[in-house]
Amino acid sequence: MSAPSEAALGLLLDRCFGEPPDAVHPVRAFGAVMAKVEGRLWRDTRAAGVAHAASGVALGAAAGLVVRSTAAATALAVGGRALWRAAGDVAAALDAHDLERARRLLPSLVGRDPAGLDEKEVARAVVESVAENTVDAIVAPALWGAAAGAPGALGYRAVNTLDAMVGHRTTRHERYGWASARLDDAANWLPARATAALVVGVRPRAAAAVWGAVRHQAPAHPSPNAGVAEAAFAAALGVRLGGTNAYASGLDERPPLGDGPPPSPVDIPRAIRLSSDVAWALTAALALTGRRRPGWGRG
Repeated sequence: MSAPSEAALGLLLDRCFGEPPDAVHPVRAFGAVMAKVEGRLWRDTRAAGVAHAASGVALGAAAGLVVRSTAAATALAVGGRALWRAAGDVAAALDAHDLERARRLLPSLVGRDPAGLDEKEVARAVVESVAENTVDAIVAPALWGAAAGAPGALGYRAVNTLDAMVGHRTTRHERYGWASARLDDAANWLPARATAALVVGVRPRAAAAVWGAVRHQAPAHPSPNAGVAEAAFAAALGVRLGGTNAYASGLDERPPLGDGPPPSPVDIPRAIRLSSDVAWALTAALALTGRRRPGWGRG
């Protein structure tokens, strides 16, 4: 099988079986190793952070060489089923009018402080997370698997994990995490825009609104990639994302994305469905690519 075909199979495997349990998940082991690497390498310099990022990517790519199977590596790198389940759990709590439970579940999706959020703010956080993580957890690892086989899929997952661990603007990681954050931006640049194109493909009636939001509103977002995905989802769903987000480090004002009303709890299942449709479209596109060009990018 070609690498694109195997990446498509990996997406199907994740949809059917999901990620391994946390206790045996390779990403957890990777995180433990990189925490020890940080303990040895940390200096308040960008150079030390570059060494940290390089060692993490090398470890992820090496794991891909060991796994060899692009399908297996993509299935490990993709987290669509886990994303949809986590978002669905929050939606179920809101549907049961259990706001406290919804707040407790929210940290599994976003890093913002859930205390004091009302139903609509919780819903906004979930919709924004589903949009952003459709890139990080579905489109990007599959595309990297299709392009570079198993090392590409697991190397990307390493990049994304490094960004989650040290790519924060905190006192400790302002300089040390710079390389990991910029590497994550680079790795997601094309997948974020592919996600917007896939949104258009699965919601063609909203094509003009999606392209307008991506072109005119997304550039105001602080992330070059999350803004594209959130703008595309906002326009396709007919809602308005953005606003004031509270984090441990303080308040962060995000620009408005989309022209509709703020999301309500009923929009969470719609966002999950849109993300799932994007994954189906990507699966079909990769399968067709692999079939037409069977010699391209073998895993």
